[in-house]
Amino acid sequence: MSKRRRKVLPKEPVRCEIETLSHDGRGIARADGKTQFVDGALPGETVMAKMVSTRSRFDELRTTEVLDAAPDRQQPPCEFADLCGGCSLQHMSADAQIRFKENTLREHFAHFGGIEPEQWVAPMRSPDSLGYRRKARLGVRYVKARESVLVGFREKRNSFLTDIDRCVVLDPRIGERIEPLRELLHGMAAFDRIAQVEVACGDDTAAMVFRNMDDLVPDDREKLIAFGQAHDLHIYLQPKGPDTVHRIWPESGGRDDERLTYRMDEFDLIMAFHPMDFTQVNAGINRNMVHRAVEWLDVQPGERVLDLFCGLGNFTLPLARKGGQVVGVEGDDAMVVRGRENARLNDLSNVEFHGADLHGDFTGQSWAKEGFDKILIDPPRSGAEEICKYLTAFGANRIVYVSCNPATLARDAGVMVRNGYRLVQAGVMDMFPHTTHVESIALFERNAD
Repeated sequence: MSKRRRKVLPKEPVRCEIETLSHDGRGIARADGKTQFVDGALPGETVMAKMVSTRSRFDELRTTEVLDAAPDRQQPPCEFADLCGGCSLQHMSADAQIRFKENTLREHFAHFGGIEPEQWVAPMRSPDSLGYRRKARLGVRYVKARESVLVGFREKRNSFLTDIDRCVVLDPRIGERIEPLRELLHGMAAFDRIAQVEVACGDDTAAMVFRNMDDLVPDDREKLIAFGQAHDLHIYLQPKGPDTVHRIWPESGGRDDERLTYRMDEFDLIMAFHPMDFTQVNAGINRNMVHRAVEWLDVQPGERVLDLFCGLGNFTLPLARKGGQVVGVEGDDAMVVRGRENARLNDLSNVEFHGADLHGDFTGQSWAKEGFDKILIDPPRSGAEEICKYLTAFGANRIVYVSCNPATLARDAGVMVRNGYRLVQAGVMDMFPHTTHVESIALFERNAD
């Protein structure tokens, strides 16, 4: 059987009149009845763009020249923005980015849920649009033809790594050290056997986790330790799966010692986490998000509160500070352990953590049988459709839903409304400036009987 021939793409850029934006932030134009998705273009602009792929129903292009710029266009703060896939909206002003995210949420509510909140709340803006990102996975690749190591994010819409020497969006403790990190890896015997570097930052300490596919020779290990000492970084190795991650600098006192921390001063809390744990990437937005969730739930002393997908207790412990009896539930056993650690660290006795399958009905669990007055839910991108179908069994009069996917929030909101709740308030949170990620928060109240 012969291989299908690839279509030969035009070499010369074509003129595109941009009408609107897609949900992934690309400009949309039309040509001969066919849709064109144009990277780096904004509504109202006329651009020249080069074809990068073609399908029967649409073409994909990349802007090469802006002939007529929109008022919302700005100079990207990063010199690699046109190529790097880590961000896709750096050419758009901050106000325009917020409007884009608000419109995305509105359209999803209308399309998937057929509903609209009684009140739209003002968008939660990031205190910092640069240097905010505390968690990331950096790809590593040795390029034989160049005899050099690349470290960074994938290019837009392909698997190549972008050739960068710094990242203005990453926390500066990491973003300003890309070039010395490249030099470190290039000088190691395992220069072509490091697959990736996970990075995580707490308030006071940053860490790098090196995925080493082979055991390191002693000299490579010493080079990593020296790098950690020189740049005030904790250094970890991951020779196999996630359970093999271990710290080599500073010398580890055991797994319980391998922690970073962040503070939530409003609630007098210190939160400890392992570098491989899930934590929110934007510390400023996280503090404001937790404040809003706690405010909306308005927990009173003596009330029972359920926190679903609770992780290490990011919402659970602040809610416990309000005097209620809080139950945190998580599907990841390691996070259940971490939540309990943080409760002990902060001397909180009115909180408990449990593991459960959060894709099934857990209303029969012993900790759930007494019901709850308030519920907070912070699910993954897939949402919580099944859970929302039986949340009414708990009798909660208020539910706060924190979302990282407007489509599943809208879908689940429709389920909630059909099951006796009103969508009272909703709004976006700019957790990931310069990207198309739409984080949002919504408040539901039970209808009066």
